[in-house]
Amino acid sequence: MIALEPRPAPAPDAELLARFPRFFAQALAARGVESAAALDLSLANLHPPGSLRGVDVAAARLAAAVVADEPVLVVGDYDADGATGAALAVSFLRALGASRVDYLVPNRFEHGYGLSPELAALALEREPAVIVTVDNGIASVAGVASAQAAGVDVIVTDHHLPGETLPAAHAIVNPNVPGCQFPSKALAGVGVVWYVLSVVRARLTATGFFARGVARPNLAHWLDLVAVGTVADVVPLDRNNRILVAGGLRRLRAGKGRPGLAALMAVADRAPATLSAADLGFALGPRLNAAGRLRDMRIGIDCLLAEDAAAAAPLAQRLHGLNAERRDVDAKMTTEAQVLVEGTDAPRGSAICVYRPGWHQGVVGLVAGRLKERFNRPAIAFADAGAAAPGELKGSARSIKGLNIRDAIAAVQARFPGLIERFGGHAMAAGLTIRRVHLERFGKAFRDAVDARVTPEALRGARLTDGELRAADLSLANAALVAAHDPWGQGFEEPAFHGEFDVVAQREVGDGHLRLALRHGDRVVDAIAFNQAPIESPRARVLYRLGVNDYQALPTLQLVVVAIEARPAAALGASA
Repeated sequence: MIALEPRPAPAPDAELLARFPRFFAQALAARGVESAAALDLSLANLHPPGSLRGVDVAAARLAAAVVADEPVLVVGDYDADGATGAALAVSFLRALGASRVDYLVPNRFEHGYGLSPELAALALEREPAVIVTVDNGIASVAGVASAQAAGVDVIVTDHHLPGETLPAAHAIVNPNVPGCQFPSKALAGVGVVWYVLSVVRARLTATGFFARGVARPNLAHWLDLVAVGTVADVVPLDRNNRILVAGGLRRLRAGKGRPGLAALMAVADRAPATLSAADLGFALGPRLNAAGRLRDMRIGIDCLLAEDAAAAAPLAQRLHGLNAERRDVDAKMTTEAQVLVEGTDAPRGSAICVYRPGWHQGVVGLVAGRLKERFNRPAIAFADAGAAAPGELKGSARSIKGLNIRDAIAAVQARFPGLIERFGGHAMAAGLTIRRVHLERFGKAFRDAVDARVTPEALRGARLTDGELRAADLSLANAALVAAHDPWGQGFEEPAFHGEFDVVAQREVGDGHLRLALRHGDRVVDAIAFNQAPIESPRARVLYRLGVNDYQALPTLQLVVVAIEARPAAALGASA
């Protein structure tokens, strides 16, 4: 049974009602759009960087390094946010004229997360004057301390929630540290470093640096990287992030993206002109992430840094192959995890905690996410840490709406000191390390922490709907209207509607997908339902989005099914 709840919404602004069909004006109001002016996603509307705590100190040090051509080492992360952020920092500093810029990224199987002491030791071997962390560092207290003690200035740029102790870095730029007044707390790691570099450029401009013959680079040319990292990291798309992503999409759609992203679009069979934010999250992001999950994120960063199509193409092809391998591992582990969960009372409890020997630690985050989606429970999946740390388990956690999972894990740590070796993350996703012997004890403590924080309504997992559409509203023009207001994503979800339809025809396509013809009133429309078995009823209740099928010579309307259920004969004609 599909549980639906109307998406809460204030009355739309009169200007929105005058400009758009009522259903769309209502959907925008439900997403916090108070006026038509709020839909202006031009770069002039970005929050200025001045309120980012620590940004001036960080920019001053980096500007000095550029002027003196000091060696700078960028330390990234092994996900798409960290990879795009590292590529942005390296390429932009080089564009400023710095010739001694390099990068280092941890291997999750050897170094763990962030600027660990082990990674700091490797970094010091390269003799940098400055280390810049991207999408990590806020929890790297020991690693930052060792680098600073060696005389290296460490600049931490991060967006993850800080712990009780901040690293003693030369500068910390993170919108989520105490005292930071930057209005958008939702910046991804790549967004944070983009802002830092904007202040570096402004500082160099003010000191006359570019009057000496160095071309002043346009930071908007790096928004393609910001867009991919922001969407792939599933941070909330508040207006500031939507502006950043929209700017990146404009470049990519115009064919002005960097060669590595163009190559990734090609292997993912995505046309630049029709690229959407969803394509960044479901096509480009996973191919970048596959390198960090299964091998080494250097493959992804090198692809993003490639200067021409000839250099980018083979790297994109390697990422494409790794993603196919990742999907196979993911499918096997997810099936095993679902069997484990179905065999317990976990689906009836408040949280899921699973482990199986032999699981791939690079994929447990995906497994946790799929368990969360299937059972609507916060979930943690664990894998063995490997030979480098015998007896340890690496866990990846994913949360449901209404529960800050990092806070839940922090509560376990506070209640049982020493039960968790390390942890970090944010409201919807976190990572942690525990000893295998503590797994059962941790699982119970985690469930207790969730019980104390989650509401029955959150566990019910009702899907939000923007209401029912009239048959006349099911049009290509309205689907194009929705598409024109991309980016949609986390926290600014694409509108979804519900209704009852007659199932006129259906056939299986691809690998377990369903193509349907649905009738609503006097209108018959095409629909696509992914990972859906045939419907055994002439009528169905459907939650759907308005989509444009542009694979034909002429674009047509296509409903994209979010959820579907057969309606029994007794329900024919009943209200949805």
